[in-house]
Formats: sequence, C-alpha cells, structure tokens
Amino acid sequence: MLNLPNFITLIRIVAIPFFLVLLSSGLYLEALIVFIVSGLTDFLDGALARMTNQQTPLGAYLDPVADKLLVMSSFVMLGLIRAIPPWLVVLVVSRDIIILSGYGVFYFLVEERLVSRPSFIGKLSTVFQLVTVGVVLLYLYDSQ
Repeated sequence: MLNLPNFITLIRIVAIPFFLVLLSSGLYLEALIVFIVSGLTDFLDGALARMTNQQTPLGAYLDPVADKLLVMSSFVMLGLIRAIPPWLVVLVVSRDIIILSGYGVFYFLVEERLVSRPSFIGKLSTVFQLVTVGVVLLYLYDSQ
C-alpha cells in the first residue's frame, strides 16, 4: 500500500539519480542539499509511519533498499570522482553485498521466512555512512 511514509521513501529513491548527476557535475552544494534532504527522509518516513500507525510490509522492504541504494551509490560516485579512497568504496560496498547475499541465501534455502528488523548497530552504521558522505560533500564544496 502506498501511503505517505512509503511515498516519502520513494522520493528518496527517485532523488538518488539527481544527486549522482549533481555530484558528478561538480555541483557539490546542490548535491549536498539533495543528499541532506534524502537523509532526512530516512528518519521522517519511519517516524511518520510509527506515529500514524501506517507501517506496511512495503515500507519495511523499501526503507532499507532506499538506504542501501543511497549509501552505495554515494560511495561509488565519491570513489569515481576520487573524493574518497578506493579501499573505502570496496569496504562499504562489499559489506552490503555480503549482508544482502547472506540474506538472499537464507531466503531461498529456508522455507520459513526471516523477518528482518534493523538492529541498533545497523542503524548506527547507516548514520555513520551518511555522515561520512555529508562530511566529504562539505569538504568538496569548501575546497572549490
């Protein structure tokens, strides 16, 4: 069901290509603004869903997908423009691929479906990654 919290999550997903184009074009302030708005929607959609009792299976699926897409695409693009070292890109992307692969293997091998809920450490990791991208974007803008 596409309710307001899910719509906000979709806005985050739709914003990713715009963010990447701005970043690759050297429009760092504009990229930072889109990134901050995208990051804020990550907190807004979940809080709104809980406050209005509009949590849905679609939202539970879309929110982490949107997070992974935003984080991984940001790190890859920052790596491509040489704003962060390649080893950091490999570390972040590999971690997410390993987690998603493990979940995928479990999903297909076990008949009982796994209910995946984000842990505090997982949320903290995402916040740390988002802050890292934000700091790099501020540095890029400041050094223009």
